[in-house]
Amino acid sequence: MSLDKYKKVLVTGGTGFLGKHLQKIQPDWIYANSEVCDLTSFEETFKFFSFVKPDAIVHLAACVGGIKANQENQAVFFDKNIMMNTNVIRAAHLCNVERVISSLSTCAFPDKIESYPFDENLFFNGPPPITNFSYGYAKRALHVQTCAYRNQYNRNYSTFCPSNLYGPEDNFDLETSHFVAALVRKIYERDRQTNEVEMWGTGMPKRQHLFVEDMAVIIPKLLAHHNTDVPIIVAPDENLSILESCNMLSKSINEHVNFRFNNRLDGQFRKDGSNFKVKKLLGKNYRFTSFGVGVKKTYEWYSLSRRHN
Repeated sequence: MSLDKYKKVLVTGGTGFLGKHLQKIQPDWIYANSEVCDLTSFEETFKFFSFVKPDAIVHLAACVGGIKANQENQAVFFDKNIMMNTNVIRAAHLCNVERVISSLSTCAFPDKIESYPFDENLFFNGPPPITNFSYGYAKRALHVQTCAYRNQYNRNYSTFCPSNLYGPEDNFDLETSHFVAALVRKIYERDRQTNEVEMWGTGMPKRQHLFVEDMAVIIPKLLAHHNTDVPIIVAPDENLSILESCNMLSKSINEHVNFRFNNRLDGQFRKDGSNFKVKKLLGKNYRFTSFGVGVKKTYEWYSLSRRHN
């Protein structure tokens, strides 16, 4: 199926982290945020979709945060995500929107898995990690609803699961950010006398860091070609420990940094997913941005933004 089939594509969460980068790839799509439409209100959502009359929706809107924010706002994260997701899919169907593709997260996969990398078939094989419990189940519910509308109404609705996104224009607030953004800010603001940076946990957990520009390029391909009930995993080949990631950024900017881990709140030890299906869809010539390259770009963007403020 060609992307040209969809003349009017609406993106929810259009001014968020991923939405900003998608807009650079697809500037002619319609990008909406909470100021335009409150997706936690079904009445507003239905009214907005009826007005726009999109052929397709890319659903990126979510209430998100890092490990600390997830722990402290479990009810808020669950409520907001459940309401937004439920309203988007239901309103899209009632407005006869032909195509919807929604973003999940690999943190919705089970906490404990027998072997890694896990694949899409294991999505429901156990509860999500306790550190992302509410958010993880809200994302699972989005996939369940998507499949329900596929099965009952024959809708071309599907989902994808990105691994840990990072890159320029991320959220760099230390209270709510994810790991890479926090790492970038801490290195930039470190004491130049000691060159010491304190990090959460032990440094041992492993993560697949997905460069946001890669995800932005991949979304249109998923919109055109991912018409299945599989929560397709989008993740790079690299699976790095937190310590390896820290050292890689330090090396990429040619600055020595002393990392001290506080042994608190490590989070899930492994969550690496198989990218076999998405690489098959993207083609053999596609290459994910290496973490060394992506994190250097992120650090340079953040440094430049701080100097200009």
